[in-house]
Amino acid sequence: MSVRAAAAGLFWRVSRWTLRTERVPRDGSGILIGAPHTSNWDFVLMLAIAWEARLPFRWLGKHTLFRGLAGPAMRALGGIPVDRRDPAGLVDDLVARIRAGERFYLVVTPEGTRSGSGWKSGFYRIARATGLPVTLGYVDRTTMTTGLGPTLELTGDVRADMDVIRAFYADKAGFAPGRRTEPRLRDEAAGPDAGPDAGPGDAADAGSPDGA
Repeated sequence: MSVRAAAAGLFWRVSRWTLRTERVPRDGSGILIGAPHTSNWDFVLMLAIAWEARLPFRWLGKHTLFRGLAGPAMRALGGIPVDRRDPAGLVDDLVARIRAGERFYLVVTPEGTRSGSGWKSGFYRIARATGLPVTLGYVDRTTMTTGLGPTLELTGDVRADMDVIRAFYADKAGFAPGRRTEPRLRDEAAGPDAGPDAGPGDAADAGSPDGA
């Protein structure tokens, strides 16, 4: 057993939270949604979920988090630095990594911040561009449960896909229920394969722990 898996096992044994999770292939790739994103504790729970499942994972963080002594630690935890001043190459970089045979799960918090007004569409654009499935991770304070839910293949029909996502999160309150936001993109009127309405920087704003 790896050190990370052992640490996660100890965490779940002593934690007040209960892990209720569906399994995804350890050697697979995909996007893991972390929602509702309402607290810094979401990052801790995400690590414990991924380490328990022994999943290779990455997460997007603003480049300033990787400066100085913190940089190596952030990368060791799976962080990928993103410079929002130059976001154009993010999706291309992710596609290149996957085509080169790198296997990992990309953790995304679409709300972006812990008290956002909706979801950013970057996760949708990345999933469609890479062909990766989307697994719905959750935190629910009302039941003190967390884990991974169903895995979806996005169809390109934005509204229909988001209806499925909304149905799953309808009873998920997050760590801090008062900060929960509705899973809704800015524009869900786009037709199949048109993709959500998003600016050029939106892929870089796919979302990351602590609103990075």
